[in-house]
Amino acid sequence: MKVLLSLILAFALVCTAAPPIYAEPQQVIQGTEIHLTLLNHISSSRTREGDPFIAIVSKPVMMGDQVVIPAGTRVHGVVSTIQKAKMFSVFRGQAYMNVSFKTMEVDSRLIPVQMSILGIGQPRVEGYSKERHDVKISEGEVLQEKHDIKGDAIGMVIGGGGGSVIGAIAGNLARGLGIGLAGGAVYVVARKGKEVDMPEQTGMLVRMDNTITLPGTVAAVVDPAAAPSQQ
Repeated sequence: MKVLLSLILAFALVCTAAPPIYAEPQQVIQGTEIHLTLLNHISSSRTREGDPFIAIVSKPVMMGDQVVIPAGTRVHGVVSTIQKAKMFSVFRGQAYMNVSFKTMEVDSRLIPVQMSILGIGQPRVEGYSKERHDVKISEGEVLQEKHDIKGDAIGMVIGGGGGSVIGAIAGNLARGLGIGLAGGAVYVVARKGKEVDMPEQTGMLVRMDNTITLPGTVAAVVDPAAAPSQQ
């Protein structure tokens, strides 16, 4: 009798419990900006062409008061083309790598995505990523170390081959570049240019370049004002 009463009570609780609320399939339209955090360390010096990487959504993507892409959603990508930095300073800034996003993992499904990088930040500290200005972004995907004035100046010295050029850039700049005179001849200390380096927890701001339809999931309602401001 007690067993029967327990079964009846359990059935009643199931029937009276509020049913789960399922959201309709949602579209994330082209042009939507998404904040990501890189989970892998990728760089032009250590990463190989074809190496995969994973980033996670660091700030939920909202549609009204509904979350359409939760924070923590994984985005899969691949590093497709790499040019390592050259040895001589005249080539400084020529390291680059092509970073392509391929899929977004939603409810164990892989949704094809196309994304362009709008900004690169430093590794996140307490959710915040300070913007980097030393990396050039071309066509949304190619990351290149910016060419600097030091590399240009050394290139002038190598190409000029005389004291007239060294005189034009003499002083603090020349001393800082490792340029000197020996027996009337110009010498330059050869240095390897900078690599493009993106450590773990690097913050990225990307833009959706295609419209995707996400499957219906359990709806989540949040206060947009409570969402943290992140790079």
